[in-house]
Amino acid sequence: MNHWLVKSEPAEFSFDDLKNDKTTEWTGVRNYAARIHLNGMKKGDICLFYHSLTEKAIVGLCKVTKEAYPDPTDETGKWVAVELAFLKPLKKKVLYSTLKEMEHMKSFDLIRISRLSVMPVADVYWYEIMEMAETPAD
Repeated sequence: MNHWLVKSEPAEFSFDDLKNDKTTEWTGVRNYAARIHLNGMKKGDICLFYHSLTEKAIVGLCKVTKEAYPDPTDETGKWVAVELAFLKPLKKKVLYSTLKEMEHMKSFDLIRISRLSVMPVADVYWYEIMEMAETPAD
């Protein structure tokens, strides 16, 4: 199983929206690197859900329930979507500002390529983030 981070602007689609909807199609991603990552997601993979712009924090966990398929919002046929399902909120939010201050997190894509909306999360970062969130990692 792999771990990922997906970003969303809370005003557009928040973690609470995912909780209420239970599942969502993760559509509208229009970045080539993010598309590669969407194509790499497998059913059962776990994602950190990140609120961008206003909150800038990792707030919850979701799960890939459907692997990459053509994005229904894309008329060109070049882009893909995945389906995500709500898992649980983190016990404690993990702030971007906190991660950015940590020297060993500087190579984490969230810090290094902050505009990327979908990214893999290496185990070393996953376990540390889950510890910071006071949430069981598995």
